[in-house]
Order: sequence, then structure tokens, then C-alpha cells
Amino acid sequence: MLSTKDMSAGSGKARPVISPGNQVIKINKITFDQTPYDKEAYNIVLHVESEPVKGEFDGFLINPDDKDGPRYKGQVGRVRMSPYPYKDATLPSGREVKLESEVMKSMIYLAEVLGKRDDLDMIEADTIAEFMDSVNQVLSGDTFINACVGSREWENKEGYINNDLYLPRMSKDGIPLEAIDKEDSRLYKFSKADHVREVQKKSSPTTSSFEPASNAGSDFDL
Repeated sequence: MLSTKDMSAGSGKARPVISPGNQVIKINKITFDQTPYDKEAYNIVLHVESEPVKGEFDGFLINPDDKDGPRYKGQVGRVRMSPYPYKDATLPSGREVKLESEVMKSMIYLAEVLGKRDDLDMIEADTIAEFMDSVNQVLSGDTFINACVGSREWENKEGYINNDLYLPRMSKDGIPLEAIDKEDSRLYKFSKADHVREVQKKSSPTTSSFEPASNAGSDFDL
């Protein structure tokens, strides 16, 4: 199938950054990042890579300080585990949510998709930060999974539209991550109308009511 969605106008090559849509990805790293606007709120950020891109492709350098070093074979990006940060809060319904329990539930879901629930259950930690450090060691790796990647678009100072990538929240209509070749798939089929919040006007991504991850200043900033 011919498609221009991953190409740039200049070279015709596939872009080195991953785009919103249904993707096959692996997780190279997981970080637990404090938001710049609220010290009590955190994002779980999946540093992902697509399957190797066939044909002419220049991936980002794995080590940006080594100009002659190896490059990523696939498209890369940072994808937040949730559209919204994790923090202790009372929802409009009156239900209380706790950061630690919500983070751990999200990691259970990810571990089950990866087939690593037993490995996750072996982790013992004194703080949620220590827990997430161990999660990174356990759940990062070369296992590819199916994903539906959503986005909040935002406009930078030069007028270019960038993507703040995230996983849509699971619901009765579907789930954002799933194992490859899963029978009776419930993975979301990507829909721009449902999974992309299009930019409405020039704004800073850190002042909106829908806050991005702290590292969302560009599509992929090595």
C-alpha cells in the first residue's frame, strides 16, 4: 500500500520519528518524569522504536555524541502511557485516585501485554521512583507489541505542528496496547477524529489544560 504519512517533502525518505496511528513498537526505555507545571504529577514515558524501516532510511543516532556510531533501525518517539499525568486527586465524581496505585496498575497492564507479569511481580521497592527504575529494567527490551498511538498537536514558535504522543485510555471500545497475533483483538483501530487532538491556535504545550510530557518540546529531541 502506498502512503505518504511517514515521508518528508524534501527527501522522500521515511521520517526518523514515529507518527500517531496503529504501530508495531518495542520499548527501549521507560522513564518516570515529573511534570514541569506540577511537582506532584508524573508521566510514564515509553521511549519506543518501530520495526526496522525497509529501504533508504536514516534513523537517529543511538548515541548523539558519536557521529559515526550506530543508528536506530526504526522510527523512534516518546509516548506517554496516559493522556493525563499521574497524581493523587479527587475526580469530579468524588472518587479518589492515588498516584502509586494507578502507576502500578498501568505497569501490570503493560507487563501482561509483554508476557512479563511474573517478572514484574518480583519487584520490591520502597518508593514509586525506585519501583519505576526497576520496571525500566524488567519491561524494556526487544519484544514488539501492537499499539494505537494518539497525539495532542501543538504549534511551535516557527509555526510547525508537533505531536505530543500518548496512549489513549482503555475503555469498553478497546485498548491501546496488545500482544502481536492476539486472538480476539480489542486493539483500537486508529481514528484521527478519536485519537488526535488537533491544534486550534498557537499555544505553549505547558500552559494548556491538557498538559504534555515535560520532554515534548519536539517530535524527538535527542
